[in-house]
Amino acid sequence: MKKSVILYSVWAVLFLILQACSQQEDQEERVQMDELIGNWEGAIQVPGQALPIAVEFDGATGAISIPVQGIQGFPLSNFDFIDPDIHFEMSIQNQLLVFDGELSQDTIAGTFTQQGQSFPFELSRTAAAEEEAGTRAEIEVEGGGMTALILTPEGEGPFPVMLLLSGSGPTDKNGNSLITVGKNNSLKMVAEALAADGIATIRCDKRGIGDNSGLMVEEEALRFEDYIKDASAWIGYAQSQEGFSSVGVIGHSEGSLIGMIAAEQQQAASFVSLAGPGRPADEVLMEQLKEQLPKNLLDEAHSILSELKKGRLVEQVSPELASIFRPSVQPYLISWMAYDPQDELKKLDMPVLVVGGTTDLQVPIGDAELLEKAHDQAELLIVDNMNHVLKNTSTDPTENLASYGNPDLPLAEGLMEGILEFLK
Repeated sequence: MKKSVILYSVWAVLFLILQACSQQEDQEERVQMDELIGNWEGAIQVPGQALPIAVEFDGATGAISIPVQGIQGFPLSNFDFIDPDIHFEMSIQNQLLVFDGELSQDTIAGTFTQQGQSFPFELSRTAAAEEEAGTRAEIEVEGGGMTALILTPEGEGPFPVMLLLSGSGPTDKNGNSLITVGKNNSLKMVAEALAADGIATIRCDKRGIGDNSGLMVEEEALRFEDYIKDASAWIGYAQSQEGFSSVGVIGHSEGSLIGMIAAEQQQAASFVSLAGPGRPADEVLMEQLKEQLPKNLLDEAHSILSELKKGRLVEQVSPELASIFRPSVQPYLISWMAYDPQDELKKLDMPVLVVGGTTDLQVPIGDAELLEKAHDQAELLIVDNMNHVLKNTSTDPTENLASYGNPDLPLAEGLMEGILEFLK
């Protein structure tokens, strides 16, 4: 009897020790997982183009969003983290997507694998959203409610107001893109400079991005006209408000073409093109690809663009070009290529200012000159040493691209002075 009691006591002690060890390991695992909690943004570096992604970790679970593919808050599977190694997967449409990386301070970098192909990826922790100056407004657009931030000057209104439209891809109301690490806050700075000089602004995240992520649609369903309709709706909203004396549009990059079409539809008071292309999208894409692709892929890209320009879909696309010409994005490209910026600008019966920068590596000043010639009364403003995100840099690619993620750099000198002179 005594022997059995002793054995029981020994087993009880061993059980308690093992249980304590298990609890300690669970606690350590929870502490490790806590290091990841929060939102992370970055991109998969597929050939020819970065594919922006956002991941939210919540303890032992997580979700991923791939805006350009219409994926929002998709749950992760097989999530494992043993500092510094992190592994997570997602299974969608019978395809397994695998991420293997390492955590280093506020960065996760590693390899993304899908269907036997591997590409590097990098994520950066995003700070909690700051409460921005201004008031929120919401209107109904196709698919639901759309939110914008309105920044008004101090004092008594009514004020002139400008609708600010951001550029291509997953770019938010402040001019920041998920594709690049860090923020430049270019459009936020433009809004603040206008408010300081008595001009209000309306700026909103594009559908499927940030505040308006709920308006995301499947990639194959998105059309260029969707952005035009959204911009047109905001102009109409502003025109109905007693607090605004006149309504104009400032469109940056791709937002230039969107803005000029919406401005014509709603007969806005003025239009400003900021680093806007002066040629159809197929010509701009082909010029950019010439610097990146070998001859065989460049020939294929030219053939694909020729078909898309005619409104015809291309079923077979090389894996190296899938990030640009995948079948699901082709309908959007077709709808975009249907518009010629010079033709659209000619239709505007309002004051027009065309702005270009001498160090813009994406849209050269030749495009600004083409737009200026297309409109009988357009004014041209060329800002020395201004790049595509409106910052003062050289043409050195490293320095130039570094400004895309630097919010401390001010806007290029002469930009706001020229815009304000035009608006007044």
